Amino acid sequence: MSGPDLSEADAGVFVAVVGPSGVGKDSVINYARERLAGRREFVFPRRVITRRADARSEDHDTLSLDEFAALKAQGGFALAWEAHGLSYGLPVSVATDIEDGRIVIANTSRALVPVIAERFPNLLVVSLSAHPDVIAQRLASRGREDAATIARRLSRMQVEESLRSDAVLIENSGPIEMAGERFLHVLEETARRLSGVFPGGHA
Repeated sequence: MSGPDLSEADAGVFVAVVGPSGVGKDSVINYARERLAGRREFVFPRRVITRRADARSEDHDTLSLDEFAALKAQGGFALAWEAHGLSYGLPVSVATDIEDGRIVIANTSRALVPVIAERFPNLLVVSLSAHPDVIAQRLASRGREDAATIARRLSRMQVEESLRSDAVLIENSGPIEMAGERFLHVLEETARRLSGVFPGGHA
């Protein structure tokens, strides 16, 4: 697989999982998290979102807009961004994990990739895609948007060109095991490359 040029300036790797809503980013991440449980070199940070958690969404910490803004002003996030009228943040512990040589995996915005690259030079972008009909079904199952809103979202969705030549593309229209195993292989290969460059990492 392709991957970032690893540098000693920033020992760990940030794996940014990107793709349109409904493509299955959280499902693929959860698949890998369950199978890598207990492996200290892999970190799956819990996101903070200005949206209430429910059974159909990812397990996250919820803050109000004011609480989020206050925490951001205090430097409480390693990364923070806005998308679809919501605020998202990743805890400052992400930076420590990267410094310690770990591999941090997170669902992020595609537009945030240049910002992440500046903060964490060892960046691997994993871009998920899926058939529009599959995405529509997944969005409908969440119950957050009506059919007209989903149709407008899909009409705006265009085939995205990779922001980076080393991005990994994964199709996720079929059973979760297919994309999940592909993603798991990408993470294991990243760990192998990282340990080869920095023996003794992942303390």
